[in-house]
Amino acid sequence: MKVLIVDDEPIMLLAMKRMLSSIGGVEIVGSFQEVKEVLSFCRNHEVDLAFLDIEIGGEDGIELARNLRFNHADLPIVFTTSHADYAIQAYDIYPLDYMIKPVSKKRLVQTITRAANRSSVSTSPVVNRLKVQALGCLEVCSTHQGPVKWMSKKSEELFAYLLLNRGRSVMKMKVIENIFSNMPFKNAETYLNTATYQLRKALSIHGFKEIIISGKEKYRLNLSQVDVDFMQFEQGVELLSKINNDNEAVARELEKQFVGELLEDQFFTWVTVEREGLNILYASYANDLANWLFTCERYQEALQIGKKIISFDAFNERANRLLLHIFEAMGDKHSLHSHYNKYEQMMKQELDLQPSKDMQLLYYNYK
Repeated sequence: MKVLIVDDEPIMLLAMKRMLSSIGGVEIVGSFQEVKEVLSFCRNHEVDLAFLDIEIGGEDGIELARNLRFNHADLPIVFTTSHADYAIQAYDIYPLDYMIKPVSKKRLVQTITRAANRSSVSTSPVVNRLKVQALGCLEVCSTHQGPVKWMSKKSEELFAYLLLNRGRSVMKMKVIENIFSNMPFKNAETYLNTATYQLRKALSIHGFKEIIISGKEKYRLNLSQVDVDFMQFEQGVELLSKINNDNEAVARELEKQFVGELLEDQFFTWVTVEREGLNILYASYANDLANWLFTCERYQEALQIGKKIISFDAFNERANRLLLHIFEAMGDKHSLHSHYNKYEQMMKQELDLQPSKDMQLLYYNYK
């Protein structure tokens, strides 16, 4: 069992390492005194069990646990603390155990045994799920069978359309209006029935025939067994409403998940509004993250995100302003002048407008 220990007290850290090392089957893969190192380590190493102090050098071990669970949902966590009054707050994380220091070896053995038993249960056959990547493309695959092969373009479009309705029921007339609008109603009805049949047949090979639900002139997608990247991104943004030192690593990982526009390689007319809405959500979130990195003087990371925002929305004034701030902070006058001039020319050529007064004033102050 690969074990991680986090405790800002060197003596406690050493004691935990010695006791755990003497327990058969335990391998200590990491021991840390600072929160910022832990999340980075867990992204690149396998961890089966984490022992976390609740107070770590003035930082919050419970918040660290939440961040670990964001990317490692099933990671067993054991809290260690000198104070019993954190118990109620800690159990919001559903930890495997909660230990009051000093921790005895007997108690550690009991906890390791519980973790091992839990792990043996979790190694039972993997639950089959349908995984959907809709950012930058449309790729659908199941845990057991791999990629879904569509029987027709319209059956693929029907799946994507129901997916973007996020499990809500859609009236048949609305489906026809959006997907089969270029044909008479009777023909459209026939094509819809055919596309539904083809979609169910394609998904039945993967064990998901029943997720397409129709009846009473309505259609919907049951998402209880479906993992969707853009929905996970939306949920992550909602959870990370304020970026700080404790969740910054998770915030960076979430930003990286936005690898392209919604259904970027598809030309469905009905996707435009949803695509623009998700772009706005990403730009707002990414701007917040980039500005936070800028205030931490992490200019290269902020610059990378700012440029990514502009690749999706070249006219995003907030991102363009941030780039000017970054170039000025880095002392890169050449890039500052070059970027502003390109932005000014683009505004003139594409929109027949000048940059806003605030943007002009910022440039001339830096100029």
